[in-house]
Amino acid sequence: MNHPSLQEWEEKLLKILDEIDDYLEENYGKKYKLHPVAPEAGKTASKAQDGLFRIHAHFSAGFGSKYGGGYVIDTTIATLEKVPKEFEKKIDQIVAEKLREKLPAYFPDNKLTVKKDGNVVKVFGDLSLGTL
Repeated sequence: MNHPSLQEWEEKLLKILDEIDDYLEENYGKKYKLHPVAPEAGKTASKAQDGLFRIHAHFSAGFGSKYGGGYVIDTTIATLEKVPKEFEKKIDQIVAEKLREKLPAYFPDNKLTVKKDGNVVKVFGDLSLGTL
């Protein structure tokens, strides 16, 4: 069972990821053929489970990371087609940019940073729950 403040924090982060998913689907959702077993965008209750883009966040304690603990943002593209690494990098850049834009509105009292941490996008900094 999650602490209510933690649950609220993660729900806010999920809202941001849903907004980013909407942006990606609208602008890039037709770029590749959707995986045959993947539902079309908007066909499930979770934006992270349908459409071409799947954006998930999970907390990492940060062992081995130069930034320490934070939320790792994992974006996958649901297709069987060969996706060039450059396109994957572009999507990661867009996700990072959109996170930087949106985090201050949802977490105005938290100083949060978004950076690439190895191969992943990571949100780290003041993850305190007391400002909710």
